Amino acid sequence: MRRIGVIFAAYLAEINVYTYQQPTWPAFTWQHERLEPLLGAVRHQQGRVLGHMEGLGFSLQAEALLQTLTLEALKSSEIEGELLPNEQVRSSLARRLGIDVAGLVPAERRVEGVVDMLLDATQGFAQPLTAERLGAWQAALFPTGRSGLQRIQVGAWRTGAKGPMQVVSGALGREQVHFEAPEAAHVAAEMTQFLTWFNTDTPLDAVLKAGIAHLWFVTIHPFEDGNGRVARALTELQLARADASAQRFYSLSAQMRLERNAYYAHLEAAQKGALDITAWLAWFVACLSRALQATEQTLAQVLTKARFWEQHATFAFNARQQRLLNQLLDGFEGKLTSSKWATIAKCSQDTATRDIQALLDQAILVKEAAGGRSTSYRLAETRER
Repeated sequence: MRRIGVIFAAYLAEINVYTYQQPTWPAFTWQHERLEPLLGAVRHQQGRVLGHMEGLGFSLQAEALLQTLTLEALKSSEIEGELLPNEQVRSSLARRLGIDVAGLVPAERRVEGVVDMLLDATQGFAQPLTAERLGAWQAALFPTGRSGLQRIQVGAWRTGAKGPMQVVSGALGREQVHFEAPEAAHVAAEMTQFLTWFNTDTPLDAVLKAGIAHLWFVTIHPFEDGNGRVARALTELQLARADASAQRFYSLSAQMRLERNAYYAHLEAAQKGALDITAWLAWFVACLSRALQATEQTLAQVLTKARFWEQHATFAFNARQQRLLNQLLDGFEGKLTSSKWATIAKCSQDTATRDIQALLDQAILVKEAAGGRSTSYRLAETRER
């Protein structure tokens, strides 16, 4: 009995060791027979999505690209608990991509930084991934050199000056350590090995490579902050390589946000114990499959917007009306009232009322059932969509 207990204790110790502490790290392994059918299915989905998008006109492709990249930027940040203004992200992306959309607004520096990183990753997917490039991405996320109120090191690997790099949850005094990254002294060598692998062409399936790269990077955790967002950006870069296209029509981060708990749980499990990462890769590919399925909603939204603006092409909208109508078409949160219109459009209540009344007269907006002080408005096309 004592012998069994010793073996069991040794087993527990083994499964709790981090993967990077294994003697054969980073020689990941996986079960090909389990992943092959999943990869075949997701490759078929990728082909269908790209085929559908190529069948659209240039303007609709541009709108789909804008919608997808906006979603990717918003949801990747949201996974980390940072909420970016939708309208600012969309406007920044439209300006950078040269897409003519109505109602552009200025963007904060933090928004511009997220957009900088995402566009460099997706539009420059064919360029080598370097330490300098990754450092620039991470620095762009923290334009003030601070994460919240805390000053952090940006644009360079972590130094360890603040102690071990840990992923922790729970209230103060009852923290739970989910993961502790390699010592800072090892980061430079770890990243050199990672970047050499990432930039080397191998027979490895490009989607699998995206999943491995994501796990490998967050396990090294090379930066003081921003590792998750940078990991998802380099994953987008690799998926663009998999599609051989800078045109992004599906958002993996949006799906990961929906499955946030499972995302973190699978990462944590894959970072402990043996180097067999089959379970992580199976989840990653399945999550990508669900992201591709969700693209149908993006396409439907793009087509709805196109039909709307085509239907009302003869009406002379002012910039405020264009801006608010686009927000309604993108999925306005809550009820649109005249006071909200005035706040968003930065105009007086009287101007907002005139803007709305003009749209009511053209049957573009309709009043919701409730009236009086709580009067709200929706698109007349809502019921038909």
